[in-house]
Amino acid sequence: MSAQPVNPNLPPDHVTVFIDGVELAAPKGSMIIQAADKAGIPIPRFCYHDKLAIAANCRMCLVEVEKMPKPAPACATPVMDGMQVRTRGDKALKSQRNVMEFLLINHPLDCPICDQGGECELQDLSLGYGRSVSRFAERKRVVPDEDLGPLVATEMTRCIQCTRCIRFTAEIAGTYELGGMQRGENLQIGTYDGKPLTTELSGNVIDVCPVGALTNKVFRFRARPWELIAKESLGYHDALGSNLFVHVRRGEVLRTVPRDNDAVNECWLSDRDRYSHQGLGAEDRATRPLLRDGDAWREAGWDEALARAAQILRDNAADDLGMLVHPATSNEEGALLARLAEGLGTGNLDHRIGQRDLSGDAVAAPFGLPVGEIDRAGTIVIVGSNLRHEVPLLHHRVRQAWRRGAKVHVVNPVDFDFTFDVASRAIVPPSAIAATLGGAELAAAVGEADRMVVIVGALAESGAHAGAIREAAAAFASAHGAALCRIPQGANALGLARYGVLPASRDAQAMLADRRSAYVLYGIEPGLDFADQALAMQALAGAQVVAFSQFACASTRAVADVILPIGALPEIDATLTNLEGREQRAVAAGRLPGEARAGWRVLRALGAQLGLEGFGFTELAQLRAGLAPREVAVRGGQAPQAGEGIELAVAPAIYRSDAVVRRAPALQAHPLTLGPRIALHPDDAAALGLADGAMAKVSNHAGTATLQVTASAQVARGAAFVESGYGATAALAAGNVQVVPA
Repeated sequence: MSAQPVNPNLPPDHVTVFIDGVELAAPKGSMIIQAADKAGIPIPRFCYHDKLAIAANCRMCLVEVEKMPKPAPACATPVMDGMQVRTRGDKALKSQRNVMEFLLINHPLDCPICDQGGECELQDLSLGYGRSVSRFAERKRVVPDEDLGPLVATEMTRCIQCTRCIRFTAEIAGTYELGGMQRGENLQIGTYDGKPLTTELSGNVIDVCPVGALTNKVFRFRARPWELIAKESLGYHDALGSNLFVHVRRGEVLRTVPRDNDAVNECWLSDRDRYSHQGLGAEDRATRPLLRDGDAWREAGWDEALARAAQILRDNAADDLGMLVHPATSNEEGALLARLAEGLGTGNLDHRIGQRDLSGDAVAAPFGLPVGEIDRAGTIVIVGSNLRHEVPLLHHRVRQAWRRGAKVHVVNPVDFDFTFDVASRAIVPPSAIAATLGGAELAAAVGEADRMVVIVGALAESGAHAGAIREAAAAFASAHGAALCRIPQGANALGLARYGVLPASRDAQAMLADRRSAYVLYGIEPGLDFADQALAMQALAGAQVVAFSQFACASTRAVADVILPIGALPEIDATLTNLEGREQRAVAAGRLPGEARAGWRVLRALGAQLGLEGFGFTELAQLRAGLAPREVAVRGGQAPQAGEGIELAVAPAIYRSDAVVRRAPALQAHPLTLGPRIALHPDDAAALGLADGAMAKVSNHAGTATLQVTASAQVARGAAFVESGYGATAALAAGNVQVVPA
């Protein structure tokens, strides 16, 4: 190779490489396999994955490189200017075939019963590089399986030690739960402690595994890949809006897999988005319209149910009507709800049902920095968020930034477990978060940082001191030239705000405190979805209620007069707006159960029944053509009054965040589903006469709950922490509580 560049017109950070005679420009320091992939030149591989560190341990990608005496691994050989590479020469092909023969020595011959059959990388490559008869006559080795929990099934005899799963848990998940034990032919991949995987991203080891060693325990033995139809859809359990495929057979959703989008979720998917589809088939799924007759419920036809709903709305129009909308509702449905509210003359419309303090700037706003750029931030400040559980793949972006050298600072009421080191932490009660953001200590810790990002999460946005925290976070970000990223509280909170599902009159808290004579509930499980459950149930119990719902659950039946069954996101065509303002589209995949209908169809029929304008369309395309952002002059809410006692911080449990997730059995069996409990600092617990594991009565204005106590030094003194989404904690609202021994 000449000292002079082969192509002097290339940028200085690129070189020229020839692969199978094709001239390519490749970045300096990149590997042969990366250059080949960019040019569409196939090179077989097992251990290489473009999002993981290079291991070079499978040797399947051996290629011929001019002037190298032996074949070189394409995944670990950097390109050089003028390099000549042959991927299909005799030496390369012979080496690849020999490697395949070694890989198959111990691999079991169980393709007919393997769940990976039809999408197995080993199966595909063995067809092209394998021998028709094995020359290995000795006994194959057998590896015992481990129970990795309710999500991932294991058949470790099939493992080819590519180590992708090990590198995933180490580099991406950050939990280091899998590793290699023993050596040589005795090498086994597994956990060191024999416990289930606890990472919230564990399902991704299924995707990276090139064989059938790690498979989807929920999907296992239910269908073959070639029986499935893939439909583009979105994650709807957090505001990131992860891109995914829903795999359907004859209308039944059988599994969910990630859809590549580097700007949003890369090629990963959180377990919450991957396994929540189980909840779609719950026993209490609403499948037919239901009407209350006295204390009894009966099934009805759509005409009768819509007539009853229309009559309730006519009788309680204008200010007598309150409309409460789940923050994961689609843009199309939200726009129709805003039209319905306008047609009925009510300004009592809100989607911020999980937020206690709606004072100040409580409306969702787009991130100040695109998600895809957060991993290049230099300094990150996390305010009031268990980010790892709230938005798992946003937490992953922060980890990637930390791996690149970013400093992470935390202001929280609980010292949550993150998978990155924290440069400084201020663990303070919720009432002190705003003052901490404006204090000299945090300013000194972050210093003159550049490329700073401030992430504000659910504990701040949904708590009793949210207004003050929002104001302090905005001031802090402005003073330090930081990008302010407030996590919208709901999968489509930003889209609903954009399309006018906001109060021109009473907000969610106000219309429950000052009870209306009738309410519309849209997509809400009333017993668990509100910030103040007691207030909500009391208001709804004394009113007429029209419930558009995916589930005819006990709490909906307790308050509703009409239940109209609607589809969940995997079953309807919809658009959602994610936390950076990106509008994304989902395609209907699963079959609607029974007589359930897409929400936009039900709203269209109800609007037509009421004779309102804007409901004359017949197709979704017509509705979308008329969608436009709607400006609403939002009336600021009132900050809740502080009570006496310990400050209670409340955040949704990772697998209890909404009605669909709560009904997914595999997620409820996951180790991260801890159950209802209250966490106190050991000093506070001792002062209250409570030991770790004891039972305590916890009470505030909302109600009383009996919970098990966890004494943890991770909780700020003077504060307590409870996860919402459980029936046992539903009686409590963020604020101050009294705690006494039960």
